[in-house]
Amino acid sequence: MSSIIMSMAIPNKPTKLVHNFANKYPKTQIASSQKGWRQSCSLKHTADQTSDQIQSTRRSGNYKPTLWDFNRIQSLTSVYTEEKYATRASELVEQLKKQLCQKSNWLKQLELIDDLHKLGVSYHFDNEINQVLNRIYMEQKYCNNEERDLYSTALAFRLLRQNGFRVSQDVFDGFKNDGGEFKECLGGDTEGVLQLYEASFLLTEGETSLEQARLFSKNLLQKKLDDEEVLDEFLSSLVRRSLELPLHWSVQRPNARWFANAYSKKSQANPILVELAKLDFNIVQAAYQEELKEISRVQRPNSRWFIEAYGRRPESNPVVLELAKLAFNITQAMHQQELKVISRWWNWRQG
Repeated sequence: MSSIIMSMAIPNKPTKLVHNFANKYPKTQIASSQKGWRQSCSLKHTADQTSDQIQSTRRSGNYKPTLWDFNRIQSLTSVYTEEKYATRASELVEQLKKQLCQKSNWLKQLELIDDLHKLGVSYHFDNEINQVLNRIYMEQKYCNNEERDLYSTALAFRLLRQNGFRVSQDVFDGFKNDGGEFKECLGGDTEGVLQLYEASFLLTEGETSLEQARLFSKNLLQKKLDDEEVLDEFLSSLVRRSLELPLHWSVQRPNARWFANAYSKKSQANPILVELAKLDFNIVQAAYQEELKEISRVQRPNSRWFIEAYGRRPESNPVVLELAKLAFNITQAMHQQELKVISRWWNWRQG
């Protein structure tokens, strides 16, 4: 029989509490003793049924041994560490900077910025993106443009908020009817409704208009998918992906890989951007591999040997020794978890 023993101090009026506990849990044995003003209580609970229940419901994960041993990690190689790939990437970045700084069409600039974010290469253009968005924000093009369409308004709203600009939710009031509901005619603009849905995830507390926008756009987009009304393959994939995992909730690197594959199928895809996205992804992945190889070379066996040798010294401090062992075990557990995550990511990458 397994037992659970618990000792505790309770106030000096335990009788009613103990009796109630005994009535509620008849298989629990309670032994109490009065010692001065403190009362000690020991609980013994028959845990046979609980143990059997846990064993009967517990299932094995059937986890296979990890393939990521030291030799496997050190054997990782990639041609994208070569200088020629970094040089080519720099050339592509400069070409895209020229496109981004063209002031002829502010909506095209926003679309390019959006693609840069989704492809995970926007960090190459931080200064240029900030300049473009700052100009659009100061000129309030997102709410004063002549067309005043939902697509450009929602796209500008999301990108501005995403990059730290304060934009009011009131910019969407022009797309509502007299009853305060979003107009049904907006359903004909699938791209605009998709942008409205993505923009709604950048709401702050109390912004009911954006909550309303999310519900409206989600229902409309789901209906379009169910009725197979979205004929464009690229747009259909964006809608489906957004409903499954909105941009604001996604992790950039895995999402960048997915979007790169989808974007390459777009009829009017920017070839320079496609090449840079694929090149940058492989270069960054190669850098991650090199970092992983360096981390795995940490001399942990030497650290363990030193801890054991220190413990044999007569003048060793027991507190320091326990702290060293604790730090070693915690770090080892962290490394094991990191390797599991990397292993799953690599298997997903190869798949």
